[in-house]
Amino acid sequence: MKHNINLARVYDKVNPNDGVRILADRLWPRGVKKTDLIYDFWAKELTPSSGLRKSWHQKELTFKEFGKAYTDELSMLNEEFTPLLEAAKKGDITLLSSVKDIQNSHLPILKNFIEKKLEK
Repeated sequence: MKHNINLARVYDKVNPNDGVRILADRLWPRGVKKTDLIYDFWAKELTPSSGLRKSWHQKELTFKEFGKAYTDELSMLNEEFTPLLEAAKKGDITLLSSVKDIQNSHLPILKNFIEKKLEK
């Protein structure tokens, strides 16, 4: 059974098709109260390291370089993926972030990595 992995901004309205909502940011989103965000769990350990995030934001890396470095970081993790993979096996999930440009962020890279893990 193929389940959807959706990508959304924390500022977007909740979609009834979101399934399990996973906050995938290392830092809490600006301007959002912890009591206001509807999410199931926070997977901050699955986000780019602080150093990598800073290098990307300061434009020291191309998106391709950022993607490779982030994928390398994700490859070092194992049990951190368990709750996320369990949720994805049961149904749809939505990865949430406060980034302005979802397609040029860590979310598509994380989504791709999760899909490959689910195929195994």
